Amino acid sequence: MSQQLLECKKCPRLRDFLKQVRKTHPDYHARPVLPFGDPKATFLIIGLAPGMHGANRTGRPFTGDYAGVLLYETLYAYGFSNRAESISADDGLKLKNCRITNAVKCLPPENKPTTEEARTCNPYLQKELADLKQGSVLLALGSIAHNAVLRTLGLKLSQYKFAHNVLHELPNGLKLVDSYHCSRYNTQTKRLTEKMFHDVFDSVVDCLAEIEV
Repeated sequence: MSQQLLECKKCPRLRDFLKQVRKTHPDYHARPVLPFGDPKATFLIIGLAPGMHGANRTGRPFTGDYAGVLLYETLYAYGFSNRAESISADDGLKLKNCRITNAVKCLPPENKPTTEEARTCNPYLQKELADLKQGSVLLALGSIAHNAVLRTLGLKLSQYKFAHNVLHELPNGLKLVDSYHCSRYNTQTKRLTEKMFHDVFDSVVDCLAEIEV
């Protein structure tokens, strides 16, 4: 899937925008951003989309911008990472039993993918979910990621409403935990505090403890 994803140009608006970004920032990754982490993980984090000067620049999810600060600090605190800071794709950071991806793999203008772009990207997320072990835990960062998971699994959005730190038991045996996105806006306005995010990870850890070895 990796090479196919890197070469994906199915969304005209995103394709043209990335072409423009590569001209302005020739040293940026400016392509679809691949998932990162343990390929056998039972904990998958789903974000929205790459940030302009973060994952779009570095080529690794939530790396190099403010949105990744709280995420990687928390991953380290809970033993899912060997480092508390994610600076670049070659900084030596490794994830344990955790993998990070995005609902939309390409940088969208103004960080706002369209519903159609999210749908077009769904097959990649579908493949990622299909590879997960029974009982694996999904952490959706924000409502768009939450909805992308449900659409990928063919589930009705009305039956699983997004709400912070709510656990959804999905019919296929996966567990979906919701959280407000760890964006600069949410953390600086205190819509999402460190304690709130840690509470979410407490829920994740409890769910992971129930998986049969």
